[in-house]
Amino acid sequence: MILARYAGTRLAVGLAQVLGVVVVVFTIAAALPGDAAVVIAGDDADPKRIAQLRELLGLDRPLPVQFGHWLTGLLHGDLGTSAVSGRPVADMLGVALAPTLTLAALAFVVLVPLALLLGVAAAARRDRPVDRTITALAVALYAAPEFAMAIVLVAVFAVWLGWFAPTAVGAGGSLLLQPQLWVLPVLVLVIRPVCSLTRLVRASMITTLESEYIRHTLRLGVPMRRVIWRHALPGSLTPASQHLARVTDWLLGGVVVVEAVFALGGLGQVLVAAVSSRDLPLLMGLVAVFALVTVTVNTVADIVAYQLNPVAGVAA
Repeated sequence: MILARYAGTRLAVGLAQVLGVVVVVFTIAAALPGDAAVVIAGDDADPKRIAQLRELLGLDRPLPVQFGHWLTGLLHGDLGTSAVSGRPVADMLGVALAPTLTLAALAFVVLVPLALLLGVAAAARRDRPVDRTITALAVALYAAPEFAMAIVLVAVFAVWLGWFAPTAVGAGGSLLLQPQLWVLPVLVLVIRPVCSLTRLVRASMITTLESEYIRHTLRLGVPMRRVIWRHALPGSLTPASQHLARVTDWLLGGVVVVEAVFALGGLGQVLVAAVSSRDLPLLMGLVAVFALVTVTVNTVADIVAYQLNPVAGVAA
């Protein structure tokens, strides 16, 4: 009963957060100079032509009316129609979702085992050169923004060494079957999450290795390698598993940046196109999807954390 009440409260807060995000983004986007009618009409267009387009697209209506119309459609599962292309926003997002999901899935496949290996290696060799090196690299790389790392990796591995394609411009077919296109983007995506998750696993592993249970296991003659992988690691995964839920929305924002840099044609490029063309319905559809995914993931993580530890859940 208590869990159900807490879950209901978190869901209500999550819906309020989604509404707040879409209101703020709609207000800021509508306040930007120009609109879709100006973009469609082109340079040096007749003001009468622009006025006709605004009336046709409904951009001449007051902003509260425009937002209310869009929000009503959203509540009925309709993301609206692109002001520039005239295509349903849901169809456009559905097409662009495949590269984004592919990148996110590949990033998770690389992220989890790499972070576990580095975290365990650092904890097992605490205060030794291996630990210091891993910790120093994790701190340094975590501070670097994704776009900066992307530029460096492209310059080294695509332009200088020629191992990978610098962008996906002109490429076709499934992204998954073309590693020369996704290796660098995935590497850029996982660097920061790997750093944070590695440090979390290391700290949790050190605490577990110092526990009386592990010391007693070692006194019984169990090999250190077996103690680490069979006894210490499972007991250290709870904080890491909770952190992975937070990494999901982190990756969502990273995918947008990475797709724009590498021209991968996913939701990132759709977002750039929507902003540059002042396509308000397309932009709001993206914002709604991003907000719903982020709030849903964090709400589920909070509910799971509350179930595991009600006191910590209330404090959070």
